Amino acid sequence: MTDNRIYFVDVTNRDGVQTSRLGLAKLEKTIINLMLDEMGITQSEFGFPTTKHEINYLNGNLELVKRKAITTTKLSGWMRGIVEDVELSFKNVPELKYVNLSQSTSEQMIHGKYMGKKTADDIVKMTKEAVECAVDKGAKIIGVNAEDASRSDLDFLIKYATEAKKSGAYRFRYCDTLGYEDPQTTYDRIYQIAKATQMPIELHFHNDLGMATACSVMGARAAIDAGVDAYINTAINGMGERAGNADLVSCLLACLKSAGFKNKYKIDENIKLDKAWHLAKYASYAFGVPIPMNQPAVGDNAFAHESGIHADGALKDRRNYELYDFEELGRGEPEIIETGRMITTGEYGGIKGFRNVYNKLELEFKDEHEARNILELVRYANVHTQKPLTSSELRFIYYYPDVATQIMTVSPYYEPIGAIKERVEAEKINPPEHIL
Repeated sequence: MTDNRIYFVDVTNRDGVQTSRLGLAKLEKTIINLMLDEMGITQSEFGFPTTKHEINYLNGNLELVKRKAITTTKLSGWMRGIVEDVELSFKNVPELKYVNLSQSTSEQMIHGKYMGKKTADDIVKMTKEAVECAVDKGAKIIGVNAEDASRSDLDFLIKYATEAKKSGAYRFRYCDTLGYEDPQTTYDRIYQIAKATQMPIELHFHNDLGMATACSVMGARAAIDAGVDAYINTAINGMGERAGNADLVSCLLACLKSAGFKNKYKIDENIKLDKAWHLAKYASYAFGVPIPMNQPAVGDNAFAHESGIHADGALKDRRNYELYDFEELGRGEPEIIETGRMITTGEYGGIKGFRNVYNKLELEFKDEHEARNILELVRYANVHTQKPLTSSELRFIYYYPDVATQIMTVSPYYEPIGAIKERVEAEKINPPEHIL
């Protein structure tokens, strides 16, 4: 067995939140980072450092790293592979240490997005300059992303990665942006890239053809076989643009339990599979998207047996019809659902109900000021998420009230100069007849 390992970079907080018509509040993104850390996931791509409404959240989460609330999971920022984005990212988030710089590499994308204004050589040049800038800003690990890599020329990808490596890039991210790849072509292409560049390879696959998990694990196998580490990009419950990204739990199980991987390939030894159930359930609640009942490992039917032959076999020996145990995922504990009186706390909650909720969490307040201060934060948090707060969210606010305040604070961009100033001033005098 090789010493190279398969690591996991979860992109729920960067790519998963780009799911059309869905999203996460900054508090929910923070809880996901804390849960990913609790699970021992290698890295979380936690957001966009160039985006204004992300700044307080990103800096707040890096404060949690500083305070050792997040100790295992590295937090990385995504940006375009241009100098301007790198400079702005480090201006907005000075403590950023892990970055991924992205450029389009396929002929389709270069011509279709840049409209003839850039060449393949320009893509390499811009990426090299961006990598050098990130090195200068103090980035510890720099990854370069090849958007639409699966439709890109293989020789160009090798050149792109190699030149970025010369400038200081450490990892190469192969992005199957359209979910175009299949497992066999994935293995062949990744193996050649890894052999030629000797760079650790990130595998970023979308699920448009239903093969994201299969392609991810085959790409990881190719990287390991070629002598480098593999970093599978995942999203919790397979969230993401269009048909989503490779599912975190499915990829983990494939690497741990499938015939071609079990006892043959190593994964990051920090990962605790028994935290998967808790994480999947929280992400489902936060996104407002139920877990499909047939979802591997975490779906309601993942360990359900009805057929007479199956039920009989499972009762005699679970291994007859279960490849792995539900306890390995952290499942099996009964879920208590209150059917009598229920006291909740939220944006209109009062001090008595609030205290009752926190008493059940066995959290106490030293004085009235502390209680009322946390109550106000809980109210804001409920406005922020527009959902009843979970016990994890309530605990986080209690232990890190200052960081909770920071991540829930957003200053909207509004500079009334030029045309917008003229229009607003005019409308103060002559209000519009119809607004809605």
